Amino acid sequence: MVKKVGAKNIFVLSTLGCKVNQYETQALREQLLRGGLCEDRKAAADVYVINTCTVTHHADRESRRLIRHALCSNPQAAIIVTGCLVEKDASEIRTISDRIRIVPNQHKHHIMDFLKNTQNAKRKTQNAKYTPLKISDFKDHERAFIKIQDGCDNFCSYCKVPIVRGRSRSRSPASIKKEVRLLLEGGFKEIVLTGICLGDYRYREAGLADVLKALEGIKAGFRIRLSSIEPQLVSNKLLNVLQSPKICPHLHIPLQSGDDAVLKKMNRRYSRSDFLALVRKVKRKIKDIAITTDVLLGFPGEKEINFKHTVSCLQEILPLRTHIFSFSPREYTKAFNFYPRVEASVVKERMAFVKEVTAQCSLKFRRQFLNKRLTVLLESSTQRENGVLCGYTENYIRTIVEGAEAGDISALLPVELRSVDIDRSYARVAR
Repeated sequence: MVKKVGAKNIFVLSTLGCKVNQYETQALREQLLRGGLCEDRKAAADVYVINTCTVTHHADRESRRLIRHALCSNPQAAIIVTGCLVEKDASEIRTISDRIRIVPNQHKHHIMDFLKNTQNAKRKTQNAKYTPLKISDFKDHERAFIKIQDGCDNFCSYCKVPIVRGRSRSRSPASIKKEVRLLLEGGFKEIVLTGICLGDYRYREAGLADVLKALEGIKAGFRIRLSSIEPQLVSNKLLNVLQSPKICPHLHIPLQSGDDAVLKKMNRRYSRSDFLALVRKVKRKIKDIAITTDVLLGFPGEKEINFKHTVSCLQEILPLRTHIFSFSPREYTKAFNFYPRVEASVVKERMAFVKEVTAQCSLKFRRQFLNKRLTVLLESSTQRENGVLCGYTENYIRTIVEGAEAGDISALLPVELRSVDIDRSYARVAR
């Protein structure tokens, strides 16, 4: 147990999962710093904060591993466990050690009360309302994530997120704009809007397109990116706003499956033809836009023909990047009891095949931009050992940039794409 919260107390943060969790970790960091603690990953800490994830079995295991590692690192340290795993597994987590303090997601903005173990924290546990977290920085990143929405009402049959994050709710446009201005004043050149179900943003009469319009009006040299949006939530109004030069021509639209029978069992709210029609419309309306996506393979009952439909759908979409997941049965979801399960060896083969297919899709997409001028945000976290810097273009092509200098980090730099191969893209500064 921490003896006293003071300037000498050291904390360490560990984060698993999505961009929302990364945003919330930054908010936790700022609370702890304001509370008089200091962050030092190289020292034995007095406080360990583990921001967990529970989207897959692997995430559960890794969360528990980080908890046990923290317990062993300093036998006197306080261990704060928060994030999605604690929403349904708090009792099990508490049995690991009596040093663990559970902070539910909706109380992350009161972490200091939980750290001090005050009566105030106990009252908050019993009677809570959603309150948005706030940040003024985004440590170790050149792009700043801003959470504008939480929760999900979709209830896909395989997904535990609505159970642990609750129903959809959103923060006010005024608070979003204020936070964006603060981050821009701190030197950030790219703002990534994120949420658990970002497209479901709704605050009174304002939707996601209205938020983008408000941010677009800020007079500063920066760009805006959306993190992820469900296909059924990509409206014509949103597409019209996305044509702004200040908004990155990139949409991450999860596919999950390209087969109608599987989509129906997943409780996804679109068909294969709906998805393909949307992608065609998006590409018509927005010049040079990149589509990135997710696919979930090995869903219960997925046959070879269903799998082939997914592969052909991906080949038509031509995604720049594809996140490939295997089905992970999650307790409390409908699909937890779905059978027959696809054999692990078959799932492994399908994942390897899709990896090869989508690598070719990416190569074909990137070739369209050879010898064209793009804008890269250089990132220090992607610096290579040989000194060549990397970053992301406005349409999310990760690019190795020749001629870039250390002083260009965090800047929006004009480049010309010179060559691409299966794994990388190479550009030259166009000064």
